[in-house]
Amino acid sequence: GLDIALGVGGLPRGRVVEIYGPESSGKTTLTLQVGAEMQKLGGTAAFIDAEHALDIQYAQKLGVNVSDLLVSQPDTGEQALEIADALVRSGSIDMIVIDS
Repeated sequence: GLDIALGVGGLPRGRVVEIYGPESSGKTTLTLQVGAEMQKLGGTAAFIDAEHALDIQYAQKLGVNVSDLLVSQPDTGEQALEIADALVRSGSIDMIVIDS
């Protein structure tokens, strides 16, 4: 599984992790699943939806507590980075996804 491939028992905390691949290869699904697990452990997840394509019902089906998910849909890449920076500086977010 992913834990074995990464060798750290999940995604490393305090690091930037880039997940890339072809369109429709499961990148968003993976990030939503990780976010759901983060929430189950008591953490707070934020989802910066630069594509304006987040399917809330699909996220719920994957186990995301959407009422506790912080969602932002910026209009520009610069706005996305400003939001991510503010979230990091707040110290209150355990996981930030930038889906672009």
